[in-house]
Amino acid sequence: MNALRLDELSVWHGQSALVRNVSLQIAQGGVLTLLGESGSGKSLLAQAIMGKLPRGLRCEGRITIAGDTTEAAHQQRRHAAWGRQVALLPQEPWLALDPTMKAWRQVAETYELVSQPAAGRQDDTLRQARERARTLAMRALHELGLADAADKYPFMISGGMAQRLAFLATHATGAPLMIIDEPTKGLDRARRADLLALLQAARRDGMSLLCITHDVWLARALGGQVAVMLDGCMIESGPAAEVLAAPQRQYTRRLLAADPERWPATPPPVTADTTPVVEISKLSKSFGARQLFAGIDARIGRGEVVAISGPSGVGKTTFGNLVLGLLEPDGGTVTRAPGLAPTAFQKLYQDPVAAFAPRLALGRSLRDLVRLHGLDWRELEQLLARMRIGPSLLDRRPGEVSGGELQRIALARALLLKPALLLADEPTSRLDPVSQQEVMQLMLAQCRQHQSAVLLVTHDPHLAARVSNRSIALR
Repeated sequence: MNALRLDELSVWHGQSALVRNVSLQIAQGGVLTLLGESGSGKSLLAQAIMGKLPRGLRCEGRITIAGDTTEAAHQQRRHAAWGRQVALLPQEPWLALDPTMKAWRQVAETYELVSQPAAGRQDDTLRQARERARTLAMRALHELGLADAADKYPFMISGGMAQRLAFLATHATGAPLMIIDEPTKGLDRARRADLLALLQAARRDGMSLLCITHDVWLARALGGQVAVMLDGCMIESGPAAEVLAAPQRQYTRRLLAADPERWPATPPPVTADTTPVVEISKLSKSFGARQLFAGIDARIGRGEVVAISGPSGVGKTTFGNLVLGLLEPDGGTVTRAPGLAPTAFQKLYQDPVAAFAPRLALGRSLRDLVRLHGLDWRELEQLLARMRIGPSLLDRRPGEVSGGELQRIALARALLLKPALLLADEPTSRLDPVSQQEVMQLMLAQCRQHQSAVLLVTHDPHLAARVSNRSIALR
């Protein structure tokens, strides 16, 4: 019996097919990795399987989970399988976590209420079950390097730490089929390896896996089957070792060739204008008893690209927020160039969902910005077109487009303001390699044209080496 089978699954928005006639199957204990560009329909496929498509979308075809077949249109019939037969780790960790609950509790609650066999025996008292669930949660947090975050709330931890926490809460269900959407985004190499080890251990215990990712490294490491999606269609599939070593389709070859490790090793030249946008002296910051960094000196000139590197949770985003004036340092100074408007310092959030009003259509939010600052709507349209964002997407709310599409819209909005300094916090983490390369080239070209400095936060050492003039490493 297959863990999952899809027969001619399609997802429609009005008369437009966003996913077309996808058929696939995953054997018990098997793995299928979906690769493809942002907006190709990979996340919609996962939402259709779970029966949680955004409003305005409908699906057709048949879905079989653990031998139970339903018509794809009957979404509510699949809700009973949540957490028991199938579990989903969504692309945005902030949408999967309770902002009012500490990290350990997010995981322990799943052990206690969903995965009861793992949490304890049937004759356990409520107190014993809760203690057992907490023990399991703390062990899981320790295994993924989150022990120090156990008593913190989601807003107190980094994006990479939130991603790991959301994974643990999902994994704790013990569901035999797990769907994970971009599980390694925002993670450094060591944490990616830790996550891979957990997935491999779960597979040895019989778990089946549908992995949606832009991370070719993860696809290779997981093995099993690979399928490539483009424009809502599955264009190539087969054993991972074969497809990734000798792809048959031109798009697949282009996808693999666009990895930052293969980009030309020629960092952009430093601009001739070295007027400082920001000068940093003896900067330090702590949270409670934990010191993130101390004694940092730096000078960022106009048009310069400076990468901020280091492991997840080391304080990269915090450093950027200090530069922008969103946080106060514990020691040292940040001196921003005088005479600049407040809008001269812009931030691209690591989680693009946090950057938009959730109940407003994207077009409405963008038109409000253009009107407020007296900007040119036609210029924004040109930026969006260069990022392959169609006008129809602007009629949707932030939760109704993919993370990669939302990330590109956020970047276009920030570039429209022609900032003196742009804090780009993992600006391409939701993008496939092809889109990542295109978007990075556009961002850097725009910033050079307008003499904008870029503070690039990234976990990818190859990306940092290819696009930055220099880097500040946090440890």
